[in-house]
Amino acid sequence: MHAVEASGLVKAFGATRAVDGIDLTVPTGSVYGFLGPNGAGKTTTIRMLATLLRPDAGQARVFGHDVVAEPAAVRGRISLTGQYASVDETLTGRENLTLLGRLHKLTRAATATRADELLAAFDLADDGDRLVRTYSGGMRRRLDLAAGLVVRPDLLFLDEPTTGLDPRSRSEVWRVVRGLVADGATVLLTTQYLDEADQLADRIAVIDHGRLVAAGTNSELKSSIGGGTLHVRLRDPGDREAGLALLARALGAAVPVDGDPAGLTARAEAAGGAAAALAELSWAGIEVAEFALGQPTLDEVFLALTTKEKVA
Repeated sequence: MHAVEASGLVKAFGATRAVDGIDLTVPTGSVYGFLGPNGAGKTTTIRMLATLLRPDAGQARVFGHDVVAEPAAVRGRISLTGQYASVDETLTGRENLTLLGRLHKLTRAATATRADELLAAFDLADDGDRLVRTYSGGMRRRLDLAAGLVVRPDLLFLDEPTTGLDPRSRSEVWRVVRGLVADGATVLLTTQYLDEADQLADRIAVIDHGRLVAAGTNSELKSSIGGGTLHVRLRDPGDREAGLALLARALGAAVPVDGDPAGLTARAEAAGGAAAALAELSWAGIEVAEFALGQPTLDEVFLALTTKEKVA
């Protein structure tokens, strides 16, 4: 049995179809990445799967339970952590976790033990008895994530869980997610950080304008857009405009304009074409400080699948 099986899911708000016929299958015991631009329909899809929104059409099952016909059974197997901290700032961190434990009918002893475990796991042990209103934004976010794990769910929906967190806090969240999956849980993850999906997800689905545009393993998605990527760093940033034009012509491919004043990145369908393009840069007197030819990054896959890149 899969953790999630959805077919033809539709949700409209007025004339806008936020989700437009999504099919989704999430294997149990995995991290499944669900990516897309802002407004693509990711959160709406998750809210339907979590029984918070009723689909206008289509079907979805969570561990075999229909999200419309059996919402209580679904809710008993899941936990949802949204994009923003929703903890009570008039309580301490420990009191927030204790309250949730008691609401879930844990014993006092089990609640205290679980609160201690979660405060330690999210690096909040020294701050557990402080009022949440004194926490930084990152601390509140970590406490919010901890709150979603007071009772270990079979399926955890993580909707952009590390937004606003510093690198250390992000790595802590990653460690907790991996631990959950190692214990048998399933995680459906949405994120704006593509390196996060690359690090954590076993499989990834990409959604755009409410429709699924691609799904597969990281390697399958990277292979799906074909060829490799040539990364060039110029010795003189002043040569960048000429280099952009030359690479676009030599490779017959769009060259995205990014924020690196000395960097050039272009699709190269074959190693021979990349070598010829580098030779043309040299013949034109454009000095290359360093270069690399590799598989497309997940960022490049995402751009290729969901946007039209700005080209030189």
